[in-house]
Amino acid sequence: MPPITKEEFRAPAHMLEKELERLAIPKPKLPILLQPDLLVGTWVNVDPLTRDLVRLEIKQKGNEITVHGFGACHPNPCDWGVVDGRIYSDTVATMHAVAFTAEYRFDFAQVLVTGAMYKGALFVETLTRFTDQSGRADVYALDILNK
Repeated sequence: MPPITKEEFRAPAHMLEKELERLAIPKPKLPILLQPDLLVGTWVNVDPLTRDLVRLEIKQKGNEITVHGFGACHPNPCDWGVVDGRIYSDTVATMHAVAFTAEYRFDFAQVLVTGAMYKGALFVETLTRFTDQSGRADVYALDILNK
């Protein structure tokens, strides 16, 4: 006798698979490849007095992106370098990426950068965790960037 299972305790992915079978819907053969085109470009902070990111350059790299960050330093922006980014859509069936994440690792800190499109602007959050034993509090910042 097979074990009794309760559907409410099964993972949603398993439930979806069973529902696809029940409705005789074929499984997609190829995964949807997101297009980063909406994110690609040079984004500049709308606040000229920002103390965080002043500019992001996002480029397509295959089906993902690279992110080149520039921080607020004086007299010129600090070059954070180029890191790989990961892109996200707003639904499971969408072809265009509308958000991304990237992570920077410096000698003194780790910075998680997340960005999401909203009405043509790029809302970017940075979460900085200081790793240099300086005693500084970790920092969150929200910036709005435009092309």
